[in-house]
Amino acid sequence: MTHDGRRHAILAIDTATTRVVIATGSPDGVADGVSTWVAGYRHGETLLPALGRFLGEQNIRRSRVAGIVVGTGPGAFTGLRVGIATAKGLAHGLGIPLVGASTAEALIAAVDAVAPSTERTVLLLPAGPSDRLVVRAGRAPVPLPAGTDPDLERGERLVAIDLDGRAPAEALALGEAAHPGLGPALLRAGAARIEVLRHDPAARADTLATLVPDYVTLPRGVRATSGTVEWSRDPR
Repeated sequence: MTHDGRRHAILAIDTATTRVVIATGSPDGVADGVSTWVAGYRHGETLLPALGRFLGEQNIRRSRVAGIVVGTGPGAFTGLRVGIATAKGLAHGLGIPLVGASTAEALIAAVDAVAPSTERTVLLLPAGPSDRLVVRAGRAPVPLPAGTDPDLERGERLVAIDLDGRAPAEALALGEAAHPGLGPALLRAGAARIEVLRHDPAARADTLATLVPDYVTLPRGVRATSGTVEWSRDPR
């Protein structure tokens, strides 16, 4: 389905995993266009050109984008940095609201929508070449050292993302099923907050300055302490 080019839309961007996800939807958070592709570690090369093509296919002018939702992770440094920097640049340039939403919680919502279950969904994500991260909705992520199995509680099911060969086949299959729903889940998570920010310029500016990514790994010499990245060689 395509937009009437005269109507407002909101845009979702996520680069926390090896797959880039972009989606558009109505201001109330109902998705009407989704695009996803495997970027590996080439998020910076593929995101902006694909975003321009996607908005054109959806018949949406940038001037009609009313707000942006960006996935904040957990995810790897390079991918998250590209997605959040792009979202911040677009939001600042267009003068529109930007909100962050947890990629992990959106993935949990997506798999619960496509594969409903009475079991609680537990997400397993990579955290570097060997470690992993366990995420439960509403709780802080828990690091899982290499060689350690997730400690599932009664009534829980495992969903694995980007962990081929490092997670059970059933968990990987659920992760594959979740990806198409990530964009719509982010739109739903951010729509109401965008509507509030559209009417509060002060809050909108503060959001641009303080949006914080949830990195699972950082390059050597880099530490995240706020909405920006501080390099250890900086004497300030």
